[in-house]
Amino acid sequence: MKNISISRYKINNFSKPFVIAEISSNHKWSLRHTLKLVKKIKEAGADAVKIQTYDENSMTFKSKKKDFVVKQGLWKKYSLFDLYKEAKTPIEWHKKIFQYARSLGLVAFSTPFDETSADFLSKLNVPAYKVASFEIVDHPLIEHIAKKNKPIILSTGMSSLDEISDAVKVIKKTKNDNIILLHCMSSYPSNHKDYNLRMMLKLKDKFNLHVGLSDHSKGDEVALAATALGAKVIEKHIKLKGDNQSHDSKFSMDTEELKLFCKKIKMIWETLGTDDFSLRKDKDSKKFRRSIYVVKDIKKNQLINKLNIKKIRPSNGLHPKYYFKILGKKVKKNIYAGTALKINHLNFE
Repeated sequence: MKNISISRYKINNFSKPFVIAEISSNHKWSLRHTLKLVKKIKEAGADAVKIQTYDENSMTFKSKKKDFVVKQGLWKKYSLFDLYKEAKTPIEWHKKIFQYARSLGLVAFSTPFDETSADFLSKLNVPAYKVASFEIVDHPLIEHIAKKNKPIILSTGMSSLDEISDAVKVIKKTKNDNIILLHCMSSYPSNHKDYNLRMMLKLKDKFNLHVGLSDHSKGDEVALAATALGAKVIEKHIKLKGDNQSHDSKFSMDTEELKLFCKKIKMIWETLGTDDFSLRKDKDSKKFRRSIYVVKDIKKNQLINKLNIKKIRPSNGLHPKYYFKILGKKVKKNIYAGTALKINHLNFE
């Protein structure tokens, strides 16, 4: 599977999960608040901060007709136009957010929702692009982004395998194969029972691409389970502690929770380790394995039997696999109880 570089981070089969803190609408319409959030994200241990780049006019149509009004969920009765207008991150903030995040050592990038936004982000030299689940069917947009030849993190909420396959083909047609697929549930907040994380593994097997999780559930259980299954990218919406007023706050993790979350992610990744058996760290404990010991004095030329030898700890004697082969063999000399039996003690003539 291809290694993918996002800024200084290398994503491969054995890399630590790349943790993305999504700000989304948790900016509270304050640049100062947003920069404070970015700082807390860094202090919590995330690898990247991500925002969203769009304008309400490019997202939808200004109308109160039922087609353009949310009918259920967190944003029930909101018109799409008003929702996106309130949730967007102002274009004029982007450069300041990115510069500040990078000065702290965070990777900073965004999700463009239209071609103009993608071009704007290109001028800010983002190291990667995220494609949202709802845009996976927007092939012209995906192709436009792919041609910029930067890694693409593609969310797959709501999508069938055919839809995902079509989007991957659009990207690869541009000769860009730096693709990471994120399993996702596009409901807000989403229920852990609906995640079916085995789908993430199926994406990895079917497309031979690195996979991860875009998580909209409450808590950290789903993301931690995905990490244990081998997710290489984890994305969570993040807010400041006590911030419960934004459109995303009900499914966002606060920065104090994020700090513990990042520690758990690292611990699980370290636990997964390697598949190389030669690198076992418990080899010293072999000395406490069983081996064959003399447990009753044996005189020269007497026979080995089940009463005078025993398979016990530690491992200084013969391997237990020889137990039945040496029964009935003569010993060459007197051997006293408590002696580790060796091959040179035995007469095989």
